[in-house]
Amino acid sequence: MADNERDYRLRTRLIHGKMVSTHWDYRDHIVPPISASTAYRLESAERGAEGFLEFANPEFNRETHPPIYIYDRLDEPSRGMLEENLEIAEGGEASVTFATGMAAISAALGVLLKAGDTLVAHKTLYGCSYSLFTNWYPRLGIKTVFTDLTELEALERILRADSNVMAVYGETPCNPSLELLDLKAIADTVKQVNQSRPPRRLVFTVIDNTFATPYCQRPLQFGIDLVVHSLTKNIGGFGTDMGGAVVGPKLLEPDLLLYRKDFGGVLSPKAAWPALVYGLPTLPLRARQQMESAQKVAEFLEQHPKVKRVVYPGLASHPQHELARRQMLDFDGEFAPGILIYFLLEGGPDEARQRGVRFIDHLADEALSITLAVSLGQVRTLIEHPASMTHAAVPADRQLEAGIDPGGLRLSIGLEQAEDIIGDLEAALAVA
Repeated sequence: MADNERDYRLRTRLIHGKMVSTHWDYRDHIVPPISASTAYRLESAERGAEGFLEFANPEFNRETHPPIYIYDRLDEPSRGMLEENLEIAEGGEASVTFATGMAAISAALGVLLKAGDTLVAHKTLYGCSYSLFTNWYPRLGIKTVFTDLTELEALERILRADSNVMAVYGETPCNPSLELLDLKAIADTVKQVNQSRPPRRLVFTVIDNTFATPYCQRPLQFGIDLVVHSLTKNIGGFGTDMGGAVVGPKLLEPDLLLYRKDFGGVLSPKAAWPALVYGLPTLPLRARQQMESAQKVAEFLEQHPKVKRVVYPGLASHPQHELARRQMLDFDGEFAPGILIYFLLEGGPDEARQRGVRFIDHLADEALSITLAVSLGQVRTLIEHPASMTHAAVPADRQLEAGIDPGGLRLSIGLEQAEDIIGDLEAALAVA
């Protein structure tokens, strides 16, 4: 079976999953069923004891040996099948899903860091990630050093100067600036430093791949150790369920499973099922259509006299366009610049912010094809003001350092007709 699976393209495998899954014998089901039981009947006390012994045991492979299901918080079939398919999508050895994207980020770093350790993070981050690192990690005795991960020499200096650094974390494209990080260069820099470290003090790299999705970019292929996702976004695709995922080496799977069990941020079967049945199978189709529209919208905005700057990896004007073309590739190796656009209106900071308010208020009142809302990656086009919304937890001075302009707007392209999106934008720009 394994040899046959390698003959199929990834788009096909995201629809059908594995030919044989240890998580459920669903040969009679075209659509995988939902598990709706929090506890599972055990045939004997011996089987119950065996199930607890096998759970999160590095000597037990839950993908080749059927798990003994005991309790939903440990493991269950619907979630297990989704995890198998996420491994396929990202090219990882293991995947563990969580209740939200932030739960996944907390788990990925939670199994790598302890009191006294240091995290190196890119200067531009999602607001809640920044809050986690600055409000909560100090209480745990974990230090965070913010730096520019595009400056590889600076990263290497930090790693060599502080032997307590255990993880390097970033997003690419960054939220919301759409700055890119060179995945291979970061992975190579960390690996070079790891050559002089003892085995149990190796630095791990963690990348949030939510903006790109595994369809547009697969960081593990460039040497990154762990990938995190908010399944709430484009993988889920329809804005109906929250979820998160960590994909990486088999080495960390037991700790991730134990972390999920003990901290309790478990993805429910009812939330796992839509991503498994609707989200991943349609991701390539949705993303390709959304990117086609995003390119048209970005080109329209770039030519508009009231728009000061447009950042989209698909535009030749993107300062890292060449890097985007190297690492943002779909399953067939075609350029896949994503579905997010970041743009600024003309004027100084105060004027641009006021214009932005008029602009998005007009969209909220008058537009059908664009919705004023946070989140991203849905079938609906969404617009928001990061400085006052998704990144409100980041102080104003740090926002500027991170490249988050006070008047910047983030646009997530949906499946509406591109001409309708452009028409609503044009009407709102007329009053901005």
